[in-house]
Amino acid sequence: MPVSSKSEANAVAAAGFAGIYDPVKPYLAKLDAFLSSQIAEMEPEVQAQVRYVFSHSGKRLRPMLVAYSGWEGPKADNFEQLLRLGAVIELVHLATLVHDDILDEADTRHRQKTAAKKFGSAAAVLIGDVLFSHALKLAADFPTTEVCRAVALATARACAGEIAQTYQRGEVNYDRKFYFRVIQLKTAELFEVSCRLGAEVAGYSEAFAQAAGLFGRHLGIAYQIFDDLVDLYADESMIGKTLGTDLEKGKFTLPLLLLLEQLPADERETLLTRFKAGDENIAADFSERLHAFPIFEAVVEIFEAQLSQANAAIAPFAEKAVPAMQQIAELVRAQLGRLERN
Repeated sequence: MPVSSKSEANAVAAAGFAGIYDPVKPYLAKLDAFLSSQIAEMEPEVQAQVRYVFSHSGKRLRPMLVAYSGWEGPKADNFEQLLRLGAVIELVHLATLVHDDILDEADTRHRQKTAAKKFGSAAAVLIGDVLFSHALKLAADFPTTEVCRAVALATARACAGEIAQTYQRGEVNYDRKFYFRVIQLKTAELFEVSCRLGAEVAGYSEAFAQAAGLFGRHLGIAYQIFDDLVDLYADESMIGKTLGTDLEKGKFTLPLLLLLEQLPADERETLLTRFKAGDENIAADFSERLHAFPIFEAVVEIFEAQLSQANAAIAPFAEKAVPAMQQIAELVRAQLGRLERN
């Protein structure tokens, strides 16, 4: 049933998160303890910085995907391996955030100073490198090389996506195909590997592991689309991170691409010419036009299509992990509900 106010949407989102968080509280508590224990394994010179990054992390969505993709899997002794896998994934994710904040020149994340803002960009680069390196160290401890290989490949692809987007900033000659390629690399890769490896470590069949990975891919694409909407339509008090950086940094995300498709040719060319010339008022003008066209609704339609594909990937399977994974998709949908009414 649709909700009719922002407060109701917030309540639905909060209830949705509690619904998927409560069953994995023991897992997440042990994950936090395990990550904290890893600080002592690092060099003394970086421990304070890493501790700061750990203390300002988010909802641990990717480790939750690991846990739920392996939910009550056939292996009775899979908890410790799922825990270690969740730590590997979270370390990689935190490393990408540290580096992304440098590239975006973002000051806040989760209502706290970013590592780049607190320690400086040069130090933040190295902090991210430490997190990446430690993730691969932990991945190498698995009895199979598949975990290390898959995580390293996902990391390389995420970096490739960031590089592609960085070199394209300020250019406007790309389309939806390029956009979806970038977000599949930047965001969906880590979602996909979380779900696929979670199912594999838990002992599920290869067929289900591949389906779980496909679920993660489409969920990750939907999540990035949501994040792109956040940057343009939310406010910082709601989200707790620096917003409005995409257009300022020359990133033409899906809402902006759809807007350009709908604008008359002469108006589009005028805006793009002003943008490339560095007109300081262009961001405000783009924002005004975003609200003049039904762009939000068009983006939500694409977002919903990705969630539908995610659920369709695992629907044919009767594994115990499936209902829990579907709940996570519903949580992402509920988060969008908050934004729609912001």
